[in-house]
Amino acid sequence: MVFTANALVRNEHFLSAILQSAHELMAIYSENPRIASIMAAQQRWLMAHAGFSLSLGYPDEPTPGLYSSRFIDFAVKHGIASRNTAAAFLKEMLAYKFIQPVQRSPDRRITLLEPTPFTRDYMMRWIHTHLIVLDTLDGGNRMATIALDPEATWRMHPIIAKRIVDSDALRNPGVTYNLFNWATSGSIVMDYLISRITSIDFAADKVLIGRVSMKMMQDQFMISRTHLKRLFKRAAEFGSVGWVGAPGKSSFWLSHTFVSEYWRYQAEKYAIIDSVSHIVLNAADGSDERSGATALGLVID
Repeated sequence: MVFTANALVRNEHFLSAILQSAHELMAIYSENPRIASIMAAQQRWLMAHAGFSLSLGYPDEPTPGLYSSRFIDFAVKHGIASRNTAAAFLKEMLAYKFIQPVQRSPDRRITLLEPTPFTRDYMMRWIHTHLIVLDTLDGGNRMATIALDPEATWRMHPIIAKRIVDSDALRNPGVTYNLFNWATSGSIVMDYLISRITSIDFAADKVLIGRVSMKMMQDQFMISRTHLKRLFKRAAEFGSVGWVGAPGKSSFWLSHTFVSEYWRYQAEKYAIIDSVSHIVLNAADGSDERSGATALGLVID
């Protein structure tokens, strides 16, 4: 069985599953705040997936390989970032050793780049966290299959990345989600707020999450106090967040609309990952030409 986004939205267990996923992501971010800063805004998140998938072999590209001009052209072509922003991001990834030059590059005219072992480990955990949630929802064996074929993770990622880049539902999920998702460190702040949910009263228009510490978010998520206050002020103007009483001294709330945007976004993302896992994990051993094309995401059965 392959989940659709609509099926996940209707699944009564999906909310608790994505809350658990949010906790897992928080744990990963706590281990390395720098990696959190890379994945904590929509633009940077898209560029990270783009670069990683280019190194493995993006389905629309003729050959695998990550290098500066290809990455910059890709980011501009797909409306992810300007040339200057993409170039600066790649330099940052090199500076923080998330990517590194490939030794003995076959073409001396270009500097091929590849993810470092640390980055590969992070991306593997990101994919596996989603597969574990999916297995929890339907009692599936995705992770058991991955254990027998670990390289399947890397066959999956470029297809996942392409579908994320091509998905309007993920790139424009809603007003409040977009506000957080495009702000520097906003995505991780949003994941943190969602992770604080313990229960939802569907008859109420607000979801209470208890007191939140602005200072903790500033320190842990590497976001300035001014920027965080501006982000919360704008979200409050949308009617999406607020305090029950005195700001900072009372319980914080999220609107049902905001939580629903997050829920639908996650449903779309999980549906993409599940569809790709089904294609890759159920593909033949590669001797069949059609199966190979399917595994690359070029043919969808």
